[in-house]
Amino acid sequence: MPQYSPYAVAEYALALLMTLNRKVHRAYNRVREGNFSISGLMGFDLRGKTIGVIGTGKIGRTFIGLLRGFGMRVLAYDPYPNPEHARELNFEYIPFETVFRESDIISLHCPLTPENHHMINDETIAMMKNGIVLINTSRGRLIHSVALVNGLKSGRIGAAGLDVYEEETDYFFEDRSDRAVLDDILARLMTFPNVIVSSHQAFFTAEAERNIAGTTMKSFGDFAAGRTLENSICLHCDGQKQCPGRKPGAPCPVHSR
Repeated sequence: MPQYSPYAVAEYALALLMTLNRKVHRAYNRVREGNFSISGLMGFDLRGKTIGVIGTGKIGRTFIGLLRGFGMRVLAYDPYPNPEHARELNFEYIPFETVFRESDIISLHCPLTPENHHMINDETIAMMKNGIVLINTSRGRLIHSVALVNGLKSGRIGAAGLDVYEEETDYFFEDRSDRAVLDDILARLMTFPNVIVSSHQAFFTAEAERNIAGTTMKSFGDFAAGRTLENSICLHCDGQKQCPGRKPGAPCPVHSR
């Protein structure tokens, strides 16, 4: 997939984490109403905490790089682990279930595939520590939204930062301020004071927009000139390394180049 700005998404994930932890969103609204109390705004030091990162592609690795300055223990899961990256960035690959059991914070940085659809569900939430902080700037359908609501109600999930939502199509990128939110699960998520829902804006920086425009124009030029398209996508594997739609042993027409 073309790289528009891994820093944009990684930095936004960190912003969600910091905002939720230190209750910045609540403090902002409270002070605007003349309430300067700090009751209920206590957070925790990130230093010494364990964070689990699901997915160590460009964005996941960039996010891990940002975490290095906080003195955190970084655990990671990826179906295609890269030991060299782990050594460079000082993180540890561990089994999928172990990430949930040992992490104080979990951040999702992976594409959506049939294998990881609803990876955050009742079963995996039950494995997590009480009070886990969950960040998702990847794809909404990585999380089963009803299970998330149940986890928040029980206190198993202490906070959630969501820049994506599995049924976001009818809402995100639109001004719906004059209409009720008819999606009952989204409406319920928005009632929690320890949940931040934003409208799929993690990518939205000036640098990312310039990179997107540049990549698009180059693709148009390459297509018109009959050159190989660097960012072509395999219809069978949707940009992943596996091609489940092809016969066993048959090369992917994109990734075999």
